[in-house]
Amino acid sequence: MDRFVEAAAGILVAVIVLAALKRQTPEIAAVLSVLVCAMVGFAAAGFLEPVVAFLRRLQRVGDLEESYVKTLLKIVGISFIAEITELVCQDSGNCALGKVLQFAAGGLMLYLSLPMLTKLLELVEGILETL
Repeated sequence: MDRFVEAAAGILVAVIVLAALKRQTPEIAAVLSVLVCAMVGFAAAGFLEPVVAFLRRLQRVGDLEESYVKTLLKIVGISFIAEITELVCQDSGNCALGKVLQFAAGGLMLYLSLPMLTKLLELVEGILETL
């Protein structure tokens, strides 16, 4: 919780600095915005440690393949990166690029999840055959 409050305070300071810089040097303001987003993103990655621990436990208990857990983590990472990148694109006035990136990220996440969805479909088919 403390880390989140620190990040929020840092972002508010950055917003004030960016507002002043944007008028004089928009290029530097854009670079600073990207840097602040990256720093907050790295700080937020620490929040995922318990989630990763939970997924590892789920893998052990459910006897899941490690590739499925890795794929889930990749999908989460892709969604975070796409969201942050889209916001930076919007901030720089390139909303269309941000939306296209989100579309591409959605396609990539679906592609990565195909092996898990296939396994789920096989499981459902097996259950239906026994009925």
